[in-house]
Amino acid sequence: MTPLIWLTAACITSAAMLAGRVGREAWLGMFGPLIVVSITWVLTERVYKARPEQVTSLMITAFAGKLVFFGAYVGLAIGVFGVKPVPFVASFTGYFIVLHLVEALWLKRLFVSSN
Repeated sequence: MTPLIWLTAACITSAAMLAGRVGREAWLGMFGPLIVVSITWVLTERVYKARPEQVTSLMITAFAGKLVFFGAYVGLAIGVFGVKPVPFVASFTGYFIVLHLVEALWLKRLFVSSN
């Protein structure tokens, strides 16, 4: 759980620094990917410790859920909340890539440390 606290603190700090220039687009671009990566990491870690053979099916299900969630999230942010598309997409894309890279590195560490 400690890595998630550090990751959240880093995201909040970086979004606060960006928010001065682009406003709520930075916050909304950070919020969705952070929540999804946090939930996916917690679930994957718990399933791996309890039933490692179930991790692949969890990750496939999570991938499908992410497709639906992110499509709806971007649609809501741009269509309903009326954020400026370019700053939102830039923020969202940056956080999406970095947070999923961090999650991949954590997964690698989790899988290697238990072997």
